[in-house]
Amino acid sequence: MKKITPQTLYDFRFVSAPSISPDGTMTAFVVSRADGETNGYKGDIWLLDNASGAVRQATQGGDGRSFIWTAEGTILFPCQRDPEAKKRADAGEPVTVWYELDPKGGEAAPAFQVPARVTAIQRLEDGRYICLYSHDKRYDALEGLTGPDRDRALKDIADPAYYVLEDCPFWFNGMHITSGKRDRLAILDPAAGTIEPITGTDFYCHGFDVSGGLVAYTGSPDANVNNKPSGVYVYDLATGQTRCLLAPDTMRGDLLGIWGDKLLMALTDGALPVADGSGMTYGDDQYCDLYTIDIASGALEKLAAYEASLGHGSVGSDARLGGGRGAKADGDLFYFLTTVGDSTYLRTVDRAGHISGDLTPGGSCDSFDVQDGKVVYCGLYGPDLCELYDGAGNRLTHFSRTEEYDYSAPEMHVFTNRDGYDIHGWALMPAGYQPGKKYPAILNIHGGPRTVFGDVFHHEMQVWAGAGYFVLYCNPRGSDGRGNDFGFISGKYGTIDYEDVMAFTDEMLAKYPDIDPARVGVTGGSYGGFMTNWIIGHTDRFAAAASQRSIANWTTFEYTTDIGLHFAATQMRATTDTDVEKMWSHSPLKYAKNCTTPTLFIHSDNDFRCWMSEGLAMFTALKKAGAETKLCLFRGENHELSRSGKPKNRISRMEEILAWMDKYCK
Repeated sequence: MKKITPQTLYDFRFVSAPSISPDGTMTAFVVSRADGETNGYKGDIWLLDNASGAVRQATQGGDGRSFIWTAEGTILFPCQRDPEAKKRADAGEPVTVWYELDPKGGEAAPAFQVPARVTAIQRLEDGRYICLYSHDKRYDALEGLTGPDRDRALKDIADPAYYVLEDCPFWFNGMHITSGKRDRLAILDPAAGTIEPITGTDFYCHGFDVSGGLVAYTGSPDANVNNKPSGVYVYDLATGQTRCLLAPDTMRGDLLGIWGDKLLMALTDGALPVADGSGMTYGDDQYCDLYTIDIASGALEKLAAYEASLGHGSVGSDARLGGGRGAKADGDLFYFLTTVGDSTYLRTVDRAGHISGDLTPGGSCDSFDVQDGKVVYCGLYGPDLCELYDGAGNRLTHFSRTEEYDYSAPEMHVFTNRDGYDIHGWALMPAGYQPGKKYPAILNIHGGPRTVFGDVFHHEMQVWAGAGYFVLYCNPRGSDGRGNDFGFISGKYGTIDYEDVMAFTDEMLAKYPDIDPARVGVTGGSYGGFMTNWIIGHTDRFAAAASQRSIANWTTFEYTTDIGLHFAATQMRATTDTDVEKMWSHSPLKYAKNCTTPTLFIHSDNDFRCWMSEGLAMFTALKKAGAETKLCLFRGENHELSRSGKPKNRISRMEEILAWMDKYCK
C-alpha cells in the first residue's frame, strides 16, 4: 500500500455542492483537485443520473467551481473564458461572465455578463436573478471617465500607492482590505446585462433567500464596526418595497430560509451574564433556537429550543474543498445541518417544531440538496474523502481512492474529567506499529474553539501516523456539539480547557504504554495555536511544539484582527478598556518567558483573523527567553492555509511541521 505523504494532496479529488435539477432527474456537483502546474485548484461540474446512478463529467476546463440550475434545466456557471472580458478583469474592471451548459451534451456557450463581481446568485421565476455582489466605493469615481483617464484610475484602484481606511473592521480574512466595500443585493437582468441594487451603498448584506416573488435577506445598515446583530428584511419584487421584519441589534442569528409564508431563523437573545451570576446566559456563545417570522405580520415566534449549530457543520478536516447548501425548505419540512456530539448530521424540523432524528450517519454531512423528499448529500466518512450519498445512505460516487493507502483508523476513547464531564478523543496508531516498541506522539488541538474533531479523514494527521507517530486529539470543553454548558469557556481560556487537554494526554499515555512520554509533541491552529502557546508557557512536558495561526495577546488581537473587537470581548468577558489585567492574564505572551520547549511558529502574512503580529510576538519572546524557535511566514496566504492555501504552500507547511517534530521527537 502507498504511504500517505504531504504530496498525496495531488491525488485527492474533492466532491462538493450537490444540486438537484428542476425536473429531479439529475444531480450536478463539483469535483475539485489541487493542480501542481498552476499551484492552485481546478474544479469541474459533474452530473449524476438519479435513476441509473451513472456519473459523467460535464465541464473540462477546470473552471467550473460553482453553478446554478436554470428553470429550463440548463446549468449556468461563472468563468473567465472570454478573452476581452478577461482583459478587462485583469485591468481591474469588475466583471462576471456566465456560461450556459446543456446537461444532455455539447459545449458550454456564453450566456451573459454584468459589470460587477458577483459572489452568489439565485434565479427568479421571470428569467431574472437575485445576486450578491461586491461593491467597492472607489469605483464610483470611474463614472464618466473614458480612455486613458479611466485606465489610469483603474490602475490606481488595482495597485494603490496607499490604502485609505475608514471602516472598522478595515480588512477581513480572505478578502484583504474591505474598508469602503459592501456586499450588496441586486436584481440581475441577463437580457440587458445589468444589475439593479436593492440595498444601499452603506448596507452590508450577509445572506439571502428567494421564493414566491419575495427576497428575504439579513444585513447591517451601517457596516462600520460591523459586529452587531443583523436586521432581517423582505423585498417584494412586484412592488419594489422593502420591509424590516426584525430590527438590527435585536437578536443574534442567521436566516435559514423562506418557508412558505414564514421565514425560518436561527436566533438567540443571549446576553452577557450579570456580575452576580443571576439570570446567567451564555452571551454570544449561546446556541441559537429555531424561530419563525410571519412575513405578512412580522410576528416572531419560537418554534423549537435547540442547543447545537443550525445550518452548518463544524467537524474539522483538511481533506475537503468547496461549499454547498446547509439549509433548505421542502414542503412541510425544513432540512438543516447540525453538529451534535462529534458529528455533523442532516435533520429536519416540521411546522409544529418537532425535530427529527439524524438522517445521516456519524461523520460529517457537509452539504445537501432535497427535492420532494428525495435527498442527495455530500458526506465525509471513515477513510474516504467526501462522496455523494442518497437519503438511504447509499454511496453514489467513488472518487476517493484511499483504499490504496496505508490508512490508520481512529480509535475512540472517552474519559470523565475531574469536573464530571465526558471528554471524547481519538488515537491513530503509527504505521507498521509493533507492540512493545517505543514511539513518539503528536497531540493535535483543534481550532474554534467551537468546532470538533471526529473520526473523519484528516490528511496531515494521517501523514504523521505514516511517519511513525501516535496521533492524539480530543474535544475539550469549549468544543461544539455538546450544548451550552459544555461549550462555554468565555473568560476561562487556558483554565478548564487546558486541564481537559492535559488530562486527555495523561489518559492516552496510560492507555498506550508504547508512547514514549519524553517524545511527545504538541500542535494546533487558531484556537489550537492559542492553546499551544499557552501550553509552552505553563509546562515543559512536551518535547516540541508547532503553533499555527495563533493568538498570543488578547489586547493586540482585539484591535488588529477582522473579528477582534467582537471576538475578544465575548471570549474574554472583558476588553482592554474594561479589564486589561484580565485580558493580559489570559494571554500566552505573558507566560512566554517560562518557555523551554523548542517551538515552531507557522503564520501567514494575509491572515487577518489571527494577524501575524501574534506569531511574531511569540517568536521574539521565545528568542528573548533563550528557547529554540523558528518562524515560517507564508506569503500571500491567509487563515485557511492548511485547508485551501496554495497546494505547494500547504505541502511545505506539512513538511516544516513534520521536520520540526522529527528533529526533537525522534
